[in-house]
Amino acid sequence: MKVVALLSGGKDSCYNMVECVRHGHDIIALANAHPDPTLGQDELDSYLFQTVGYDAVPMIAECMELPLYRRVIHGKPLKQTLDYNEVVTDDETEDLYELMKEVKANHPDVEGVSVGAIFSSYQGKRVQHICDRLGLTMLAYLWERDQRTLLKEMYENGMECVLIKVAAIGLKPVHLGKTIREMYPLLCELSDKYGVHICGEGGEFESYTLDCPLFKRRIVIDKAETIMHSDDDFSPVAYLKLCDLHTEPK
Repeated sequence: MKVVALLSGGKDSCYNMVECVRHGHDIIALANAHPDPTLGQDELDSYLFQTVGYDAVPMIAECMELPLYRRVIHGKPLKQTLDYNEVVTDDETEDLYELMKEVKANHPDVEGVSVGAIFSSYQGKRVQHICDRLGLTMLAYLWERDQRTLLKEMYENGMECVLIKVAAIGLKPVHLGKTIREMYPLLCELSDKYGVHICGEGGEFESYTLDCPLFKRRIVIDKAETIMHSDDDFSPVAYLKLCDLHTEPK
């Protein structure tokens, strides 16, 4: 099956592509929805999209040597119930629909959509709704996987991903830029103590992928800036602004 991958830049969207290929599918294009760069916002109040690190997403397309389709997010999470069964004007879901419609117009042979959802029914139901409208099959190979097993599997299978946002008890700005391999013991500990989702499915952290088995080159961060969003004593919210990056041979 020819597949377009919804790409946030994080570990989940990239590892689901690995699983798609392992199951015999062919990734032919990438798609990414992002904030309006003219507004100077790195992060939106979105329930559907990861937007931190959005300006570094084209580097992943470069490493995969695939076309990247992008669309500015204009909508808001207006319908916040889990179900999304009808078109809601100005909802963020419609931005994803327009993005996927553009991909299909340029690649009429595309049949499937790769999505890295693990437990987010909000995300899964909306992607499924869009797939139904466009006659596509949703491929979510990470869905309801055990997070402890899954995260370990990711780094053991060649995924090099770093934290670019922290927003949970026990996670601090000092952890930004650390790999999922380095963070794994702490994430397991925080899960046991506080119920933190090891894969960040509760919004505890976001990640960016520097290397993946599907990459033909790897990404190197040359310069990044730590931005404090909320300096809370228990669970500060901070993210990395990826300023300069380059790719190099693997």
